[in-house]
Amino acid sequence: MMMSLGVFIFSIPTTAYQELQRQGSAEFGENKRVGLRSASQFLGPGADTITLSGTLHPGFTGGVENLNLLRTMMNGGKAYALMDGQGAMIGYWTIRSMSETQKIFLKDGVARQIDFNMALQHEPDDTVDLADLTSADLQATGFA
Repeated sequence: MMMSLGVFIFSIPTTAYQELQRQGSAEFGENKRVGLRSASQFLGPGADTITLSGTLHPGFTGGVENLNLLRTMMNGGKAYALMDGQGAMIGYWTIRSMSETQKIFLKDGVARQIDFNMALQHEPDDTVDLADLTSADLQATGFA
């Protein structure tokens, strides 16, 4: 296991990413001052995002069906627990966007290579309903 998002496991048989980029920020307020530089004050953590990108080779790795499961999770708009491969909890994250590019097609139109990108955003832990994962969510993602 490389990482898990809710009940979805990122791994070679499902959706292995080749690149993980994390970007965070801090929020500051500014107070204008006459004749001086503006004074700033730390307000708290800002946006925290992770971008995953990779290439799938259906038949050897996961395929479009795995991306469709992630798309179903994204369209549900829920925050899911994100855990790294060592089991450390990273927080609750929503899938904000996904894209895929299919290449190298067989005669029946099945792609032999799928490049994908997806963006995750860290949600405040105090706003996540921890009991919000229902059996319908598990069925929608194919895990029930």
